[in-house]
Amino acid sequence: MASSAAPYRLQFLPQAKAEWDAMDGSIRSQFAKVLLRRLDTPRVPAAALSAMPDCYKIKLRSSGFRLVYLVRDQELVLLAIAVGKRDRSGVYDAAQMRLTKAVGTKRSGT
Repeated sequence: MASSAAPYRLQFLPQAKAEWDAMDGSIRSQFAKVLLRRLDTPRVPAAALSAMPDCYKIKLRSSGFRLVYLVRDQELVLLAIAVGKRDRSGVYDAAQMRLTKAVGTKRSGT
């Protein structure tokens, strides 16, 4: 029998939480719908970020917003690292810096 609870839970880095809270409610709602699905299936190959292992993106094409999250399988956690408008690669650069700081090691793709 399948459990109704998602196997993963969502957590935010403090900076990502502040970005999330500052967003318009309609944008948060769009992200929330996708995040609910990702809590069941977090590793979506098409959304993988090659420069950041175990990191994935959610793109809201209509608004240009992006959310970058890290999958922590051992803890069953999706850790939101950065949320923001796609302004060149700003959200991805912020995610890389925050990830390096939070994890304590540089994570780069091979």
